[in-house]
Parts: sequence; C-alpha cells; structure tokens
Amino acid sequence: MTKRIAILGSTGSIGRSTLDVAAHLGTDCAVCGLAAKRSWQALADQIRRWRPDVAALCDEAAAKQLQRCLNGGTELLAGEASLVDLVRRCDCDVVVAAVVGAAGLPATLAAVEAGKTVALANKEALVVAGSLIVPRLAETGARILPVDSEHSAVFQSMLSGRREEVKRIYLTASGGPFRTWSAEQMAEATVEDALRHPTWNMGPKVTIDSATLMNKALEIIEAKWLFGLDVDSIEVLIHPESIIHSMVEFCDGSVVAQLGTPDMRTPIQYALTYPERRPGCSDRLDWSAIRRLHFEPPDLERFPALRLGYEAARAGGTAGAVLNAANEEAVQAFREARIPFGRIVSTVEQVLRRHRFLAAPTLEDLLAADRWARQEVSRCLDA
Repeated sequence: MTKRIAILGSTGSIGRSTLDVAAHLGTDCAVCGLAAKRSWQALADQIRRWRPDVAALCDEAAAKQLQRCLNGGTELLAGEASLVDLVRRCDCDVVVAAVVGAAGLPATLAAVEAGKTVALANKEALVVAGSLIVPRLAETGARILPVDSEHSAVFQSMLSGRREEVKRIYLTASGGPFRTWSAEQMAEATVEDALRHPTWNMGPKVTIDSATLMNKALEIIEAKWLFGLDVDSIEVLIHPESIIHSMVEFCDGSVVAQLGTPDMRTPIQYALTYPERRPGCSDRLDWSAIRRLHFEPPDLERFPALRLGYEAARAGGTAGAVLNAANEEAVQAFREARIPFGRIVSTVEQVLRRHRFLAAPTLEDLLAADRWARQEVSRCLDA
C-alpha cells in the first residue's frame, strides 16, 4: 500500500535525504506535500520532480518568485502559517517534521492534532513542548516515530523487551569535531572548524550543536518524552566511529544495540515503512574493515552543554523552551561572528539561570518563554 508523505523542511539535509528514500521506495511512497522556509529555487526543482498536491514557503517574497515558476497542478501556500495549513490540508499518512529549531513546533502540533503519524526529525518540538504533545497522542490517535538516528536506534532496540524491563538507555555521540580539543582550543574555534564533523553530513545548525554537544543535551530531553523515561536512566556515551547509534540495557543485564553506517536515510526509511523493513539505499557495514569500536564517557568540563541538558530535562516546565531558544540564538550569533565558539554554551546557561521558571506551562507560556529567551540572548550579547 502506497504511503503518502508530506515533508516539512524538504530543502534541508533531512528533507533531501527523505526524498532520496522516497525515490528508492518507488511506488510504495508518494510525495504529496513539500514545504521550505525560503529556498524557492530548490523547492521549485523538487515540485517539478515530485508534483505534490500542496507546497508551502514561509517567506512570502520567495513564494512570489516560486509562483512564477509553477505551471499548475500544485497548490502553493505562503506565509508563516503555511506549514500548519499544509499539514491540515494535505491528505497524507506521514508528516516528516524536518524543520530545524522551534519554528517546526506549530506544524508538528497540527499534525498531532490531526491524528497523523509524525516522522520526527525536529527534536526541538518535544524539547519545547513535550509536556503538551505527548498527552495529545493518545487523545488524537497520532503517533510519533523518531527519525534522529539515536532515538530511532533506541526505538528499534526497545522492541526487544517490554517498557518496564528497560533499565537504562545509552545515547551515543560521535564527540563532534572537538572531541580531542582542549577547552582553550575550543574557545577560539572558527565556524569552519565547527562545521567539520568527522562522521555525519548535517545542516550547519545541527553540526554546530554537535560540536558543543548541545545536540545531545536536546536529545536527552527528547528521549525523556519519547520513551517515558526517568532522566537518571538516560546516559550519553562518546562513540567516535558512529556505528552503534544507541543502546538499551534491560533489567537482566542484556544490552541491545542498533548498528549501521552513519547515514540518515536508514532511520528515515524505517520511520516511513514501519512496522515493515524494506531493502535500504544506505551502504552496508563492512565488517572486514571494522577493527575496533571505541567508547568513552563525555567530559562535562569541556562540554557543559550536557549538564544543562540534564538540568532542563529534570526541571521540565519552561526549562526546555528556554534552553532551546537561547541556544538557537547563540549559535546564530556564532555563525555571524558576533561571539566566539566558547561563548555559545555560557550564554545559554546565563539565560537559563535568569529565566522565570513555570512548572506547568500552557502553549502560550512556552511560546512566551521562547521569545523571552531570544530577547535575553540579545541583551546578554549587548551588555
């Protein structure tokens, strides 16, 4: 049976990989919706190739440029609310949520409210609003299937036992480009340095998060909501080869891991074809070339973002929204050469310490916390 998919963030790294998977699956997968922020030329090429029913572009000026290129057949939505409109209007089975950052939250919420299956690559949605999204899943019949390689690995490994038999999970991390750098070296790292990820090919924001290990901090919070885990049962383990994508330890001492080449197309395809497995388009592991797998505990002194992730996960409430928003703004400031690499996480911590914590926030409270954190980063940088 053909699965109809809509891809939010189709011109980004995950979106392009999803289209690779769709092409590989052939008639088993139909692309009925595509959405991007402002990359109208790339979206135009995708529309010509896939001929979706609906497309959306958040930037209205870019949408006008795109409209001139369309020959009919695809309805074009434009503006900030266009992703939500697409989710509501597109007749799809699966929404691939691949928009980077908190900007993807409204559309993810809309997909959950519509009772759709969400292939979630946008970890920020659960980081910011997991307390609101997770309870709605049972109420609407929606389902979240993780696309992050680590959470997909946990999801697959947990199928080996019952939830109550899980003792802990291990989220593996490559360690990023600065795994062996000193704190002094990292403090002065350039944007080019931070973007040289040793194993994964990702977008710039996620790659920089990998360099600070903030991506793993956010994944701790995401795992708490995805799997209903106590924070103390979530551990991070540095694994530079990026072959073991994560592991689950069960109460009897058995550890089940999911292994594979570092290629996002594998977890994407699993989310699209679940509960079935189909022949994949990623390279296979070459066991004759693998001599050793290395593991080490993370250094919280050099990578304090992990400590902030655990703090925010334990606190809940508005902490995740503030952590995420402050990080997005600090990373952007680094990319624009307004702050050095060493100031990204310290700025996030400063904002997190200043915020007025709410334990049981509404959506409006979470959005307000997000806005406040972004403004507070600007105040910190201007001080």
